[in-house]
Amino acid sequence: MSHRFTLRLSDFIRPAGLVLSLALAALPGTAAHAQFSMPPAGTQVHDATPLKPPPGARVAIVEFADMECPDCGRANPLLKQAAANYKIPWIRYDFPLPMHAWSFTAAVNARWFDANKGKAIGDEYRDQVFANQPSIVGIEGLRQFTEKFAQSHGIALPFALDPQGKLAAEVKADYALGQRVGIEHTPTIWVVTANSKGAPFVEVVDRSRLYQLIDQALADTVAAPKTATKAAPAKPAVKKPAGN
Repeated sequence: MSHRFTLRLSDFIRPAGLVLSLALAALPGTAAHAQFSMPPAGTQVHDATPLKPPPGARVAIVEFADMECPDCGRANPLLKQAAANYKIPWIRYDFPLPMHAWSFTAAVNARWFDANKGKAIGDEYRDQVFANQPSIVGIEGLRQFTEKFAQSHGIALPFALDPQGKLAAEVKADYALGQRVGIEHTPTIWVVTANSKGAPFVEVVDRSRLYQLIDQALADTVAAPKTATKAAPAKPAVKKPAGN
């Protein structure tokens, strides 16, 4: 089930200092209203700025996700496989829900791996968190999971992952962007295109149609072959009569 909710960026509490177990963006219990429902008919997009592929790509997948959201966990392997099969970019935005105890911290941790060990390690961490959601219980469970992940890759974690709060600010920036777009549930997924003769972006409401939507997007962005124009035949030179 996706999570539908109403919340504000101010629902997050700004942490004074962030360490491995913390990048804590806690939430007031009454600030967020959530209910469990079937995926919505579609998101009313208010700002489509992020709904486009990166430069040089015709088609991409754009996702706003919460790392503690069970439905995001179910969607993750499908999106990963689709991006690999089609060799298209998969753009992930963080949209941690205040109702979830450790999703914000997990997003900050992932960005630490991105910045210090490379995007591939950061994405592997995200994938592993999604795959192991049921075994991660609370902030302490996330701390233990993150330490084991780091050890398995020979990575020594510092005591404070984000002492200046810069990574937390990046996560909050993603969240604010999602609010401007009009995000109402996680995951929210689009297939987006550049220079398409069809729709510039289509929300993936029914994930069983993901491949069909990507196929259509690729077909809609195929550049028309340039028609070779034949050069006009040169006019024969007119020979002037010799003067008398």
